[in-house]
Formats: sequence, C-alpha cells, structure tokens
Amino acid sequence: MSIVDTPSPNFNERQLPVTMIVLHYTGMESAEAALQRLTDPAAEVSAHYLIDEDGTVHRLVAEEKRAWHAGAAHWRGITDVNSASIGIELVNPGHEFGYRDFAPAQIDALLPLLADIKQRHGITRGNIVGHSDISPTRKQDPGELFPWWKLAKVRLAMPRPTKNLMDPLWSDAGFLLALERFGYEVTDKLAAVVAFQRRFRPELIDGEIDGECRSLLLALLLPKPQGDE
Repeated sequence: MSIVDTPSPNFNERQLPVTMIVLHYTGMESAEAALQRLTDPAAEVSAHYLIDEDGTVHRLVAEEKRAWHAGAAHWRGITDVNSASIGIELVNPGHEFGYRDFAPAQIDALLPLLADIKQRHGITRGNIVGHSDISPTRKQDPGELFPWWKLAKVRLAMPRPTKNLMDPLWSDAGFLLALERFGYEVTDKLAAVVAFQRRFRPELIDGEIDGECRSLLLALLLPKPQGDE
C-alpha cells in the first residue's frame, strides 16, 4: 500500500485509546480543495487519511495524534470521538456538489488500509462507522451510495442483515431504546432513524420506523448478524 505524506498541522494529543474508525466524504468540488482545507491551520479541520478517487492515499496526521474530523459526535457512550478514532476522508463532492458513486480504485485502496488499522488497534467491525452514524443531526456522509456491503463481505463493517429477519413489534420508543443500545445518539428521533436507514437501508430513507427497520435492528443486536457475507 503506497501512502503519500501530506502533513496537516491540525491535530493535538489523544485523551483516549483508538477504538473506532470514522469514514467521511470530503464534500468539496475537488481533491485539491479538500487537501488545501484539511491542511489549512485556519480551517481547524483534519483527518488521518484522505483517499483520492484514483486510489492515492494521503496521510495527513499520524495515527497516535488526535485529528479533528468528527466534530460534535457520539457513539456507544463516547463523546470525544476524535480522541478515540482514526478519521478517513474519501474524495467525493457529496450531496452539495453532485454526489456520485465512489470510484472502484478508491474502495480498492480503502479496504487494505481499513484492514491494517483495524488489526493494529484491535477495532471491532461495529466501531467502523460513518460520519452520519456519529453525528446524525449534522452529517450525511459518506452517504447512501457508499458500498458498506463491500466492507462487510471482508468483515470490515457490520453487514446488512438478510437472514432470519423477524419483526419484534417494538413501539417507536422501544425502537429508539434499541437504537441507542446499538450505538446511536437518539435525542433527535427523526435524525437517528434517518441515519440508521442511510446506513442499513439506503434504498428507502424516509425517517419512518417500520417493520423492516425493526427487523434489521433486532438482527444487528444479535451476537452474530448474518448478511452481506
């Protein structure tokens, strides 16, 4: 795996061990614009890695340092997500500038990088998340076009459950309790449901809690979710 060092000054010291990986899209019109912003001291944002659409991997911040990519976020009780995570930016214009499929070369570069980070830090696949998972009221990235299923097939993300699905018939309040148990911040009900759907049912993102959503979430809470693999 070839990595280009493109240092960013935007980092500080971690306060927590690394237990998560957060995936983002850049949401800017070009890779050059994204790199300029992520290395600009005035912007006060960064990530550990950026992957261009041609598969080039840029290392911006050393993994032992705390990059500034997550912002206000929450996952499984962790609120200082920057301290606990590795942030990876994928070049994509995002919803604002013409959201499109992620380039095959980009995903081909992401998979070995993810596998290496996951192994070295002992990260569970349930803690490989998208920005929208940890900041549902603020973020949509990496979005509904991101191929989570490709990551799940090689155990680098949770699968979308497909087997033995059963609707537990939870009330909406019960669904939100289960969603919080899974890891999401649920203070904003609609945002939490939309974030869950964007990740695990991207073909229909309507914010409605239905039988399919309940079935998917129940399966994800089981010891060994089955699907995508």
